[in-house]
Parts: sequence; structure tokens; C-alpha cells
Amino acid sequence: MEFASIIKRYEQELLESTISFWEKNCEDQQYGGYFTCLDRDGSVFDTEKYMWMQWRIVYMFATLYRSEYGKPQWLDIARRGYDFLVKNGKSPDGSYYFSLNRAGKPTTAPANIFSDCFAAMGAAAMFKATGEEQFRIEANSAMRSYINRMDNPKGRWDKAMPGRAKRLSLGHFMILANLCNVMQENLGTDEYEADASKAVETVMEKFWNPEFKVIFENINPDGSFDLDSCDGRLINPGHGLESMWFIMQYAEKNHNPILIKKAAEITAALFEFGSDREFGGIYYFMDVLNKPPMELHWDMKLWWPHNEAMLAALFAFRLTGEQRFIDYFAKTDQWAWQHFCDAEYGEWFGYLNRRGEPTHTLKGGKWKTFFHLPRYLMVSIEQMKKINCSKSATTIKAN
Repeated sequence: MEFASIIKRYEQELLESTISFWEKNCEDQQYGGYFTCLDRDGSVFDTEKYMWMQWRIVYMFATLYRSEYGKPQWLDIARRGYDFLVKNGKSPDGSYYFSLNRAGKPTTAPANIFSDCFAAMGAAAMFKATGEEQFRIEANSAMRSYINRMDNPKGRWDKAMPGRAKRLSLGHFMILANLCNVMQENLGTDEYEADASKAVETVMEKFWNPEFKVIFENINPDGSFDLDSCDGRLINPGHGLESMWFIMQYAEKNHNPILIKKAAEITAALFEFGSDREFGGIYYFMDVLNKPPMELHWDMKLWWPHNEAMLAALFAFRLTGEQRFIDYFAKTDQWAWQHFCDAEYGEWFGYLNRRGEPTHTLKGGKWKTFFHLPRYLMVSIEQMKKINCSKSATTIKAN
């Protein structure tokens, strides 16, 4: 497969469509922070400030500032957002609220540990970009808060009663695997290596089910699977694929070819399980026994599972050289770019029905922001360039 034209397409989408859309529309010039609820044309349809989305913008602009495409104003955008979030977003115990109003007053309690996760990522990226100690301190503080809360994520805001089944959630562990990598890359610390190892082992040895050949979304605390409930049978193919490129990244850094091979095999299995063979694309939610999914939007096609699926395919191809992963990538790339791209206003639609038709015009909201799409474009470009370099080196050696 020739990547030069694809790289050019991805660079154009990243620089001229995605970044420019958010750079133009996301900053709140009056109060600080960012608008994430943006309609198709970039207009604001809600001023609530959701902390996941806010910190992800900090992370992406700070990270892109250090890229080969970096511009000084991107760091300025990240810094202004960081200042607003640290000033307004922290609860007295040091964790981060779930949401703020436009002026920065808390509107939702810190009942979700992913606010801490993305605060750690954003602050770490700011440290790497500037070398300023305040960012390193904040990154470690948020990271430790995330790890310390994993056993009881909602804390005193948990509404569950004693009769509710306890679960381990894939999201907590897959995100931790990536988060540890972000800390190592940006802070230069090995403090979280044991946490990374545990997270990877948990995903690969507990959430992976070799009988059904899927990554489960929820499992029992003892590692068993509950096939008697919708919650226990729930599969999110995009989550599984995202976790696999995190784990291949970890395995490569730790020179673990066995882990790379297993993660690649799981990647292939998830593509086979999660693909819609009638209409194309990847399902949002599925039931492992093909029973009625509890999620009413189960068959929708969302932007981020496709972003993460393509990354998993590229990592698997680069690390194994197996053609099937390029086939997965090419097929997903063709479908996603045909259905999600908005040629008129830029950026991507986030939500399509099963046939691939937009159900919402928004470009950002409570769950969509400047994160999955630009990260996918940026990291895909990096992976394709590495593949091209590897191919060139092989050709030179053969000659």
C-alpha cells in the first residue's frame, strides 16, 4: 500500500480542517476555558464546560505545539485553558469536577475519575511543551488522584445500592495503560511503570475472552464473565480496538513480541466481530450473545471507534507486517472518510445512523471534542511515516 497520498490527505485534514475549526471556534474569550458544544458551522449551542472535553483540548493543543507542524499560538490556547481549569475546576479534595458553567462555577460533582485522567494528560503535555514545574506538579497530582480512586471511582457520589453487582470497567484499565505512557513520555518518569504493567495484564488476561474472541466492557471483580445481564454481555468494539493500540505501544517499548502478537490477534478478532457487514463501518455497542442490547443507540456509527480502529490496524501492520491489517485499515478509512467528513464546514460529524447518515450536525458536545479525531490523524501520520521508513530501509538493505 502506498502511504504518501494518504499522509498528504491526513495532513490536510488535520491542519486545514480539524485544527482550524477548533482554533477558530473553541476559546471563550470572555470567561476563559473552551466552548465544546459547537454546531456544524462552529456556532455555540450550549456553554456548559465539561472537564473531560476541556482537558482534552489542553492536551491536544500542547501536544500539537511540539509536533512538526507546531505553531506558537497553539501553546497559548492550551495555556489559557489550563489556567481556567486549574483555577475553577478543582474540588477541595484535589479531584476535578465533571462540569462547570460558563463562568467556571461547578455544576456537577467530581463523580467521574476521567476528569482527573485528562487533567493529568493535559498538564503533562504542558510540562513537556514548556518545562515549567507547575505543570509537572499538577500532572502528578491528577495522576495519583486517578489511580487512588480506581477502586471506588464515584466515591461518596455513587448512587448504587448494595444489591447492585460490582464490576471492573475496561475503560479504567485501558485508559490507565495509555495514561502511564503519556506520563513517561511527557514527564520522563518511571513512577507509574507498575501501574502500567498491571493495567495491561488486566486487559489482556481478564477482559479478553478467548472463547468469544472479544474484549468485554464489564467483568466481575474476580475476573469472571456475567452472561446473564446486558451489562455483563456488553461489547464496545471501539474501546477494545483503542485498548489494543495502547497495548501494542506499551509492548513495543518493553520489547515484548509475544504481547505484540497477542494484541494484534485480538485486533483482528475485534474487527471481525464489530464490523457491520451489511452497511459498513463499526458498531457502537453489541451483545456478545446477540441478545437485545440495552443501549438504544447500539447500532449507530460514531466517529471515535473508527478513529481508534484505524490506529489499531496501523500499529498492528507496522509491528507484524501482516497484510490483513492494511486491509482492515483501508476498508475502515474508505468508509469513515466517505461518511464522517464535512467538506463544507470542516471537521467530522460525530454521530451517524447505521446506514452512515448524520443524525446530529454537531462537531462538539458533551462527549465529542478536539481529541479523538486530531489524535488519530496525528498518530496515523506518524505510523505511516514509520512504515515508509521501514520499507525504505528494507529496500536499501536488499539492494
